Amino acid sequence: MKKIGVLSDTHGKLRKEVIDVLQGCDRILHAGDINTPKVLERLQEIAPVCAVQGNADKEWDKPLPLALDEEIYGLRVYMVHNKKELPTDLSGYDLVIYGHSHKYEERKEKCFFLNPGSCGPRRFSLPVTMAVVEVEDDGTFRVVKKDIANTAVGRETAFTEKTLALLLQDVDKGRSVAEIASKYKIDKETAEQICRLYLTHPGIGASGVLDKMAMPRDR
Repeated sequence: MKKIGVLSDTHGKLRKEVIDVLQGCDRILHAGDINTPKVLERLQEIAPVCAVQGNADKEWDKPLPLALDEEIYGLRVYMVHNKKELPTDLSGYDLVIYGHSHKYEERKEKCFFLNPGSCGPRRFSLPVTMAVVEVEDDGTFRVVKKDIANTAVGRETAFTEKTLALLLQDVDKGRSVAEIASKYKIDKETAEQICRLYLTHPGIGASGVLDKMAMPRDR
């Protein structure tokens, strides 16, 4: 049996848990939004890697293809970053892979469609996932979902809007994630998620952050 590790949207973050899952894989497929070549370099140390460009990959990714069309261990595989870029005719393919949404998805039609989700920085309250495709010698295969971090960040952390507003002021002052995590007594990943959400959504306030991250409100 051959194993193919499938991941997407690492956005520069390669978790130890992801490395552990990939150990023993014969090939690795990355569906884009890699962020830095260092991620591919580390993956290449584990197994041969095929990757495509993502919308967040800039400049350095030019040698990477926009789409992958290859036979791997007897499977005809097509991979792009965004499923909107898939060709209309996918007849003849066994496995179609895409990413971008950060949401795990699999469905079986004439071929098997797979979005492994994101195993990089968490997006809002979505779980952190990837997949392993196990290919038998006779060409049959199964997809195994891997939950890397299924507990939503922030679900156990309660903030008043006033306290979170003070935290966001510290973000504006340039405080580091580590400083914010320590000051507000929250785990680093929660702090990282709050900071990233605030900085990438201009105009969002404390109430909006609480809503998007589905965090409980301490009244």
